[in-house]
Amino acid sequence: MTDIFKDFITELAKVNKKDMDRIMSCINTYKVKRNTIILSQGEICSHYYFLEKGCMRTYYVTKEGLEKTRLISFDNTPVTALTSFITQKPSLEYIDALEDSELLSISQTDFFMLLDEIPSWALFYRKNLELAFAFQNSRIEDLVTLSAKERYEKLLKEQPHYIRRLSNRVVATYLGISQETLSRLKSK
Repeated sequence: MTDIFKDFITELAKVNKKDMDRIMSCINTYKVKRNTIILSQGEICSHYYFLEKGCMRTYYVTKEGLEKTRLISFDNTPVTALTSFITQKPSLEYIDALEDSELLSISQTDFFMLLDEIPSWALFYRKNLELAFAFQNSRIEDLVTLSAKERYEKLLKEQPHYIRRLSNRVVATYLGISQETLSRLKSK
């Protein structure tokens, strides 16, 4: 199961066998069932997670009780509330499993200890942060500059598996639109 994570690390930074063995000694694996919340609003994110298989969602709940999805994670991607993980302050986000999922995790303590020990882990971290920043900036740009129809069409073109694998409710919260608007867009 951990070979996928090793591949993910080496795509971002060259890591020798000794260092990879040290990194992997800090990794725990586990499975979560669909609808399991691995982080709730108000909790501190004490682990960096890597989703090897499944689907997870990172989202906010507004004061009005509306869900706003920030990120959908599928196989072979990180899924962590980075702001809380870095600052060790309570998260504003929830992370939950939309499907039965297989996760790897490393504690915040071990993660940052490895940064001091292994230069290639520090490079991995920097590149991981750069990817997260670029992705989130693109999401914000889409939400600010594109119409609901344009956001839906872009998602359909670039990420059609979102439409196939996710409920209309989740897709609507990701696109920042109502389920009714999504239904209208899908029917056209």
